[in-house]
This record gives sequence, C-alpha cells and structure tokens, in this order.
Amino acid sequence: MDDIEQWPEIEKVALEKRRELVFQGAAFDERIASNGGLCSAIYTLKLLNYLEVSQCPSLTEIHEDIQHLTSLQSLILCRNKLASFPSVVGKLKSLKVLDISANNLTVLPEGITQLKELNTLNVSCNSLEVLPEGLSKCTRLSTINISKNKITAFPADFYSEKLDLLSMLVAYDNSIEQLSGDVHKLTALKMLDLSNNKLKEIPPELSDCAKLKEINFKGNKLSDKRLEKMVNGCQTKSILEYLRGKGKGRQGEEGADAEGGRKADKGKRQQRKKKDKGAEDEVEELNKMVVKVLHVSDTPEALTVTVSSEVKDVRPYLVCCIVMGMNLQSGNALKRFLVAQTKLHDDLCGKRTIATIATHDVQLIKAPLVYDVKPPTQLKVVSLGRKEMTAVELIRQLQLEADELRKQKKRQNVTGLHKYLQLLKGKEMYPCLVDAEGHVISFPPITNSEKTKIKKTTKELFLEVTSAASLQTCKDVMDALILKMAELNKFTAEHQEEAGSDGEGDGPQEPAGSSETSSELIVQQVRTVDQDGSLKVVYPSKTDLCSAISNLTVVW
Repeated sequence: MDDIEQWPEIEKVALEKRRELVFQGAAFDERIASNGGLCSAIYTLKLLNYLEVSQCPSLTEIHEDIQHLTSLQSLILCRNKLASFPSVVGKLKSLKVLDISANNLTVLPEGITQLKELNTLNVSCNSLEVLPEGLSKCTRLSTINISKNKITAFPADFYSEKLDLLSMLVAYDNSIEQLSGDVHKLTALKMLDLSNNKLKEIPPELSDCAKLKEINFKGNKLSDKRLEKMVNGCQTKSILEYLRGKGKGRQGEEGADAEGGRKADKGKRQQRKKKDKGAEDEVEELNKMVVKVLHVSDTPEALTVTVSSEVKDVRPYLVCCIVMGMNLQSGNALKRFLVAQTKLHDDLCGKRTIATIATHDVQLIKAPLVYDVKPPTQLKVVSLGRKEMTAVELIRQLQLEADELRKQKKRQNVTGLHKYLQLLKGKEMYPCLVDAEGHVISFPPITNSEKTKIKKTTKELFLEVTSAASLQTCKDVMDALILKMAELNKFTAEHQEEAGSDGEGDGPQEPAGSSETSSELIVQQVRTVDQDGSLKVVYPSKTDLCSAISNLTVVW
C-alpha cells in the first residue's frame, strides 16, 4: 500500500513541475522495501524527462504504468535487482538513454526495438543470453554496452546499414563465438570491445570500418596465433593493417583461376613476407611491455597505509602501490595519462560508482598515511583547482555545477558527476586518505588534493584505488591502470626521437635521462594494515598482474 507521505520528493516534483527525479542508495531502498516497490504516484509525473532509480536491491520489477511517462528522455535503473522489464517501454517514444545495467535480467523485452530515438543502451552486468531481433530499427543508436552477460551471438539483423550512427559497441566478458564479416556495414563504428569472448576468427572485413580507432579482442583464443599475439599487445592500426592484408590475400586466392596462378602466388609470397615481418615487429613490441615488481622487503622505508576500522561502513576497500619510471615529461605524455585515467573512470569504474582512482606525486606525500573517516563538516580538502573547503561545501558546489551542466544539455544526458555525488548521500562519515600532518590528500570518490597533484616533472606516482564493492574490484582496476600506464610509457618511448626533433619538451627540465630511453616500469609494493599493524593486503601480490594480462611481462 502506497504511503505518499514517505515520498516527499514525488510531491515536490509534481508541485514544482520539475523534469527530473533521482532515487539512489540505501535510504531509498528501505522505502522501496517497505512499500513493496516504487510508489505508484511516480508514474503520474508526466513532465519527467529524467528518472533515475539506482542502487536499490529491493527493486525487483517496474510496473507497466511506466508507459505513461511519455516525456522521458533518460531512464536510469542500474544496480538494482530487476528480474524483468516491461515491454511497454516501447511506448516511451522520446527515450534517448536507457540504462538497466547491473540487474538480474535474463531477457530483454522486444519493446526496446520500438525506441526510435534511443541513442544509448546499457544492459551490461546482467544474465542475458540473447539480444532481441530488431535492434536495427533503433536507427539513432550510437552507444551499446552489453558487457558482462552470457550472450553467444549478435542478432541476424544487427549488422545493418540502418545503424549508421553506431560508434561504440562494448561487449566484453560474454560468450560470443562469431563476428560476422558484415560488421563492415556499421560504418560509423569507432570503438569495438569484444575482449574475453569465445571468438576464433576476426573477419578481415573489420578493416573496412573506416572510422574505427580502438579495438579490443584480448582474451579470445584465436586460431591465427600471430593475430592473437597482436591483439594482446599492439595498437589498433597495426591490427587493422594485418587484417586488411589477410583480406587482400584471400581475394588473390579466390581470383587465382581467373587471373593466373603466378600472380596469386607472387601476391601471397609478398603478403607472407609482410606478415612475417609484421609479426616479428609486433613480438619485439610486446617484449618492451615490462613491469618489474619491487618487493616491500627490498625497500626499508616502504610506504604503508593504515586503515581505520570505521571505513568498513562507508568505503571499506583500498589498494595502493608506487610506480616509478613513468615518463610524463615528454610532449603530451601527461595529458595522455590523464585522459586514460578518465576513460578508466568512465568505463571500468562505472563513472566512479564502482571504484575510484587517485594519483599522487610521491615527493609531495608526507608519510605515514591513514585511510580514515571524518564528519562531512570537519573534512577539509584543497580539491584539484579549488581553494580549501569542507566536504559539505565542496559537494554543494559540485551539485550546483552538475545541475547547471544538465540544464545546458537539456537534461538529455546522464552525467557521471550526478552519479558519484549520490554515493555519499545519507552517510554520517566520509572516507579520506590523510597524511602525517593531518592533511586530506584524497576524498574518494569525489576528488584528490591539489597538494599532491602530479605534474610533468613527477618521477614517482602513488596510486590508490578505493571501492565499496570488493577488494578484487580494486585489484582489477589497479591491474588495468598499470597495464594502461605500461602501454602509454611504451608509446612515449617509441616517439621520443620524433618529439625531440620537433623541439618538444624544451625548457630547463631535461633530467629524465635513462628513463626516457626505456619504457620499463617499476611497481613498488605498498602494504595496507589495520590499526593493530596486521596486514590487510599488499599490492601487487603474486596473484596480481598475472595471466589475465597476457601482453605484460612481469618480473618479480
């Protein structure tokens, strides 16, 4: 039985004719549980164009009355426990963003295929085995995320010229067995992630996707072992060139009878030489991806982080390490690193809702460090690019900025800022990393401090990853971060002469010396301990940075 008095937000939205409504976290989950679902009054708010109900495990179904919210442009129902989703969603003709990720869905309703204005579809982290036929009718789709499901194949009509706006397809961690050669019909495709599936072949026609800039096929056991090595460690351009060569070689074979055997044989021989040379180059490239681990016992003054027991109710999981040998000085190396960190935050970290990364200049850290909690009014931090303020003031300021951003975008887009600001809502204490002088150098998942900000001249980086999900989540994100750093460092090393000849990096700082000629990274272990000094976790351990990252050579 609905008790409208328990839902003052709904009444406020109705009275003020607001167009957005957000329910997120434990406090709202308790209301949903006691009410037996969402308050039915929510379905009378016909002016809504943004509705979010997330992180509410008591939410297991959505009533068909949602069809009455015909002005909706964004519907965010992620990280709940939805077991089904009504097909009447197809009546939301204005819907542009649909996010039903991290639920318990085993099937998607066919109604989704009737959403002609849909441009973003996120159904990741469910238990889906198939996608509905007819997705090609959603001709405005630009982003699809189906990762972390049980999908074995794409629908027959998926490879369609009608999807001429589809630029991003994320489908990692599934059981997809085949990628059709018709993938070339997706002419706008810029990013394709099919890592950790069951592919045996990558069609040469993929190289005909003219706008494709980023691909990921890691974790697939390909029949072409040379190609498998390449996808585990080479840049997209090299892989596409190899596929293009395979396609030309095949065409030569098919036309051999008509054109004469000798031309085809000659073409194949030349192609084989190119492929062999390319493979040798790529193997050599892989060998440069080296990370050395410096054991904590080898560093007498090793940094240790003490974890307060109070964080267990707020954001309990933390892993840290120190990385040396990262060249941030050359050209745009620092910018590339910051862009890569942002991308990890947006993708793997779920716009910081799953985990948060922070980076610091080791030389600016006053050890020892304590991972602790503080009341919001007492937690003071000099946030990046801002003056010192309390956590309450900072979050209020960020909320105003997020609201302004949404107004500028006419409330059509989901902002990551809105999502992670909600994570601390209702918390009496906020997590923070504090240095020996009592200064807050990190306030996850919101910000880290200007005091320890990395610069071009930074030689040693202190990395931290925090999460409320699990310790393994932190480790997975840290693994991905170090892998990306290794890739970026290799890229910087390979382009060093080019940058120097252009006169980049001029100025007084020239001491990068030997580190500039090598892409090798050194990762120093960091221990986190409890208040009694007992070990909680050390990163990296022997189980980290292991076989899951096949293109990384780790030296212990």
